[in-house]
Amino acid sequence: MSNKLSYKAEKKNSSFARDWRMWVMLTPFLVLFFIFTILPVLSSLVLSFFSYDMISIPKFIGIGNYSRMFLSDEVFSATVRNTLVFAVVTGPISYMLAFVLAWFINEFSPLVRSILSFLFYAPALVGNAFYIWQVAFSGDSYGYVNSLLLTVGLITEPINWFKDPAYNIIIISIVQLWMGMGVSFLANIAGLQNVDAELYEAGALDGIKSRWHELWYITLPSMKSILLFSAVMQIQSAFAISGIVQSLAGYPSVNNSVDTIVTYMTDLGTTRYEMGYASAVSVFLFVLMAFTRIIVGKLLNSTGK
Repeated sequence: MSNKLSYKAEKKNSSFARDWRMWVMLTPFLVLFFIFTILPVLSSLVLSFFSYDMISIPKFIGIGNYSRMFLSDEVFSATVRNTLVFAVVTGPISYMLAFVLAWFINEFSPLVRSILSFLFYAPALVGNAFYIWQVAFSGDSYGYVNSLLLTVGLITEPINWFKDPAYNIIIISIVQLWMGMGVSFLANIAGLQNVDAELYEAGALDGIKSRWHELWYITLPSMKSILLFSAVMQIQSAFAISGIVQSLAGYPSVNNSVDTIVTYMTDLGTTRYEMGYASAVSVFLFVLMAFTRIIVGKLLNSTGK
């Protein structure tokens, strides 16, 4: 027994002696990660149980912020509904579209593949690219869409696109799809490039003859880590829609038709200075994103089994 314990201790010490350089290299990142990620999350969790306006001393109110959030705040209910609609509509579609486009483009020559990859990533590269859509859907006759519809006679007067809830959510969903798949697209391209070509040769010898079988039994299982990374990025993008909504529809939007949790949380924290309540909303969003991440991870782990 003592020999076994001494062996384990020696093994642990040798492992630490072998890996200490790695831990030294990781230390700056771990310190910054704790300061700028872990600490803010813990601070938000604690602050969510207080009433705090950044001037007076925080006052402990227990679950008062959460009671208000779930029982009496109609704006919060509307933002949750809008956020889930955006997440359900844009998240899976953008995720699948990013992979399908990467799969097709990967078949081109390296030069053509590089050019097409840049073109598809450009909207994510240019942070204010959604202003193109603001000009296109301008509410006067000079907007590109209104001008076209007036010219062909489909409408008789300009449509104020972003003042009509029926158009708001459709346009913003399209813009989010256009801008939200850049990182996932590049990740999928990189993942496809790193799939071992010998696996396809071995699959052909084992009887795999169609591209769909190759995709299901070889490509997807070989890219599980990349697919998971892509899914996490899409979850973050889908649940964190904010800048597009505020720039195109303003805040608050008409009847809160496209306001999201993030835009509401920003208004609470930076305009109303209800930091305790804003923290409670942020905790809810964190839990919602974490739960979605777990579900998506389990679905991806079952792929190809």
